[in-house]
Amino acid sequence: MASQFYGLNIAYTGLLASNAALNTTSNNISNIETKGYSKQVVNQTAADALRTYTTFGCSGSGVNVDSIERLRDEFYDVKYWNNNEIKGEYDKKNYYTSQIEQYFIDDDTVKGFKSIFDEMFNSMQELMKSSGDSVVKAQFIGYANNLTTYFNEMASNLSKVQEDINSEIKVKVDEINSLAEEIASLNKQINVIELTGVTANELRDQRTVLIDQLSAIVDVEVTETPIYDSHNPDRFTGAHRYMVTIADGQVLVDGSDYNGLKCVARETDNKAYQSDVQGMYDIYWSNGSAFGMYSASMGGELAGLLHMRDGNNGEYFYGEFTNLKKDAEGNCLATIQVTADYLLDMTKCTLPDSGTINIGNTLYKYSEWSFDSTTGSYTFKIDKDENDMEVPYSKLHREASVNQAVDYKGIPYYQEQLNEWVRLFAKAFNDILTQEGSSDVYGDPGQNLFTGNLATAKQLSFRHEEGINGVITSSSDCYRMLTAANFGINEDLLENADRLATHTDASAGQDKYDILEELYSMKSDANVMTFRGGTAEELLEWILGDVALNAERAETFYNNADIMASKVDNQRTSISGVDNDEEAVSLVKYQNAYNLSSKMIQVLTEIYDRLILETGV
Repeated sequence: MASQFYGLNIAYTGLLASNAALNTTSNNISNIETKGYSKQVVNQTAADALRTYTTFGCSGSGVNVDSIERLRDEFYDVKYWNNNEIKGEYDKKNYYTSQIEQYFIDDDTVKGFKSIFDEMFNSMQELMKSSGDSVVKAQFIGYANNLTTYFNEMASNLSKVQEDINSEIKVKVDEINSLAEEIASLNKQINVIELTGVTANELRDQRTVLIDQLSAIVDVEVTETPIYDSHNPDRFTGAHRYMVTIADGQVLVDGSDYNGLKCVARETDNKAYQSDVQGMYDIYWSNGSAFGMYSASMGGELAGLLHMRDGNNGEYFYGEFTNLKKDAEGNCLATIQVTADYLLDMTKCTLPDSGTINIGNTLYKYSEWSFDSTTGSYTFKIDKDENDMEVPYSKLHREASVNQAVDYKGIPYYQEQLNEWVRLFAKAFNDILTQEGSSDVYGDPGQNLFTGNLATAKQLSFRHEEGINGVITSSSDCYRMLTAANFGINEDLLENADRLATHTDASAGQDKYDILEELYSMKSDANVMTFRGGTAEELLEWILGDVALNAERAETFYNNADIMASKVDNQRTSISGVDNDEEAVSLVKYQNAYNLSSKMIQVLTEIYDRLILETGV
């Protein structure tokens, strides 16, 4: 049965509830500009009624403040993270493709490929008018040298972009580690607090902000499951297991533990592609296990950077491991049969001279390789001193690959396009210059104009282009070794322009220029030299078309994702954000409730004063 002071106690609970609501409103107003802060509300329930054993049965006993919780809709959080991931990925793609697009510009302000290419062939026309003039020959060779310099600079620019991307990948991995450590630390703090039965609202807000930041870098999936007492499965402890997975389900954070990532630079002799810069980073977990760098489901800035750095348009080396032999030194010689057209064409070859090959899901280092054009097979030399184990026969007829398919047009793709054009153009040009009967003013056979400058200070002679018995090795002096980066002019012709062959009939006189006529036809005749089904002069249109299309696509996807992320953020802010007007209304409402509770206490105090002091009860 209720005591005489029952009403005073009821008013007191109302006073406490109103005070809690006022404090919560004050906290909301104070944090209106705090990033990631979620509006908090007081959850109230009517206290259990008491039986009075009277005709009216039960009497209310006031109000309970059950909890102070933040307003949050996890559905909108997940939607925001998904859009933020797409936004982050295409932000990086948009930035770097736009940068590459600037390199290929050819207009009134920047002299690009078309201008330099046309200048070279215009100079060739002048040479036709006086093919025996040494000065005009030197001018033509100078314009040809400008063309090689253009490709050298383009390859260098692309390499610099690749280096920048590689460095940024390291920065993003460090950011992931930092965020993972903070999230794991917050998980521990939140569980310590919530084991006491209260909700750690501010800490949960901080954790959500970190997940927001992480979702821009890599795709994120969060799961939070309650932890129950192992001795009493029906009793909820108050703690939760909070897991964060990234890159298509790989665990980054599990409760108060997190898995760190690390970047490991590739060894000097272990490039992924022929034209790659040295020291590209591979990503591993801190325990040494592989990180799914090229997971099809991975998104965020990290995915955008990896696609730009390693994108090969899906063209990578792969085939069937069909034969295994050993050389005289005991090294394994693994033969890989290929069928893809681009792997059968050495002008499209991107295979590095040495590197790592995956045979039956085991990685082996190879020091050299050879290609047999008659059988369409590659043979890799697996050095016994560089590998912990030999290649077993049990792996025969299993798949072998170098690198992976990265279905995006990144730096390796554009480098390959430049290399392919350079190889096709140089071979077609040199073949005309060195055809049977060609001669210079001295009556000597014609020489190659275009060559490749090797690191050894030597130049390629292309003497082994056809190979021995159809076999080309990774060290053969052939057009496969010619790249946009080492594209150059024959030093003999730079020193003496009269070494340039202009005709095939030595008795016709030095003003004869039938070779020059054939060379000039290369500019617009696809039968003499074709690139991607077009003519030699259409290189810029093809590559710039690729770059412009990717840049436009990246910008479109970025803008769409940015708009969607903003809309979703507005939606979740409408739920969890603090509004000045709403809080002002709440302030008045809870103030009135507080005043009424206070007035109730005052009235009851007067009643008790009269009852106790004046009636003598």
